[in-house]
Amino acid sequence: MLQQRMKRSWGLWLTIVVVIVGLIGVGLTRKNAAWYQQTVAQVTKVQAIQHTATTDEFQNKDVDASQWVTIKVLNHQHQGRTYRIKNSYTKSGAMDQAYRVGDQVFVRIPKSASRAVTIQGLKRDTALAFVAWLALALLLLIMRFSGLMALLSVTLNAVLFYGAIQIDLMTNGGHLYTLFGGLAIIFAVLTLWLVLGFSRQMLVTLGATVAGTGLAVIISLIVFAVTKERGVTYEAMQYVTQVPRPLFLVETVLGSLGAVMDESTDIVASLFQLREERPDVTANQIFKSGLTIGRSIMGPLINVLFLIFMADTFAMTLLYLRNGNNWGYTFSMNMSLGMVQSLISGIGIVLAIPVASWLASRLMPRKAAQA
Repeated sequence: MLQQRMKRSWGLWLTIVVVIVGLIGVGLTRKNAAWYQQTVAQVTKVQAIQHTATTDEFQNKDVDASQWVTIKVLNHQHQGRTYRIKNSYTKSGAMDQAYRVGDQVFVRIPKSASRAVTIQGLKRDTALAFVAWLALALLLLIMRFSGLMALLSVTLNAVLFYGAIQIDLMTNGGHLYTLFGGLAIIFAVLTLWLVLGFSRQMLVTLGATVAGTGLAVIISLIVFAVTKERGVTYEAMQYVTQVPRPLFLVETVLGSLGAVMDESTDIVASLFQLREERPDVTANQIFKSGLTIGRSIMGPLINVLFLIFMADTFAMTLLYLRNGNNWGYTFSMNMSLGMVQSLISGIGIVLAIPVASWLASRLMPRKAAQA
C-alpha cells in the first residue's frame, strides 16, 4: 500500500514538473534565435500586393499571390536591422507559403548589397515544441507511470532505429535482413518489457507477436514465389539508392510487427484478467474467449491499417489523378506497395488471434497468484 502511494506521489510530481518545464521550454523557443547558426528574423509587417487566379491544362485551379514582408533580424551581425522582401506564393501552398505578422523565419542575407535578401522558410520549433509538450503532458496526466514507460519505450526504439539506419548506410545494405530482423525482435522485447514488465504475460504476448508476424511474412514470401511477384511495383521505390525489394520486405516486417503486437497485447491482457477474475476457468474456455476477443478487435484494427494506408497515399493519389493519370497507373505507382503491406499486416492480425489465444491458454498459470 505504501509503495503504491509513493508511486502515485512520484508520478504526480513528475507530471507537474513536466507541465511546468514544458511550458517554459515552449516559451523559450520564441527567444532562442541566438542558438541558431542560420539567420533568424521576425515578421513585423505584411502588405498584400496582388491575387491572380490561374488554371492549368488539367483544369487545376489555383491563386498566385504576392506580398511585401517586413522582417527584423534577431541574431548574428545583422541583428536589429529591418528588411522589406517581396514574397510570391500560391493559395495551394504546395511549394511556398504566405507569411503573417509574428512569424519567425530563416533568412539568407548575401554579402553583396546587389543581391536580394530571401526568406528560406518558417522557424517551426515553437509549434513542434508545443505539440511534443502537449502529447507528453497528456500521456503523463492520463496514464502516469504507464505513460512514462510507454514514452521511454518509444524513445529507446527511436534511438535503436537511428542506429540501425546508420549501420545500414555504412554497410550499403549488405546485412539488411539480419539487421532489421533482429531489430524487430529487439523492438518487441523492449516495448513489451517496459510496458508490461518481465512477467509471464509479457512472454506470452511476445511469443504471439513474433509468431504472428513471422507466419504472415512466410506466407507472403510463399505467395510471392508462386506468383513470381507479378503486380508488385518495386519501381515505385525508384528514389532509394539500395535494392528496393529488401527494403520493401523490411518495411513490411516492421509494419506488421506493430499491428500484431497491438492485437496480441489486447487479447493476452484480457485473458489474464479473465483468469484473475475466474480462477476456475479451463484452458479450453480461455482459448475460446481469446478467439471471441480477437474477432471483436480484428475488424477495427484492420480498418485502422487501411485508413493509415489511405492517409499516407491520399495527397500523392490526388496529384497523380489531377495531372492526367488514370486510376490504374495511379494505383500501381502510388498505392500498390502500401496495399500489399496492408494485406500482409492483415494476415498477421488474423493469425495472431488463434496463436495468442492458444499460447495464453497453455502458458497461463493455474492461479493468478502464481503469475
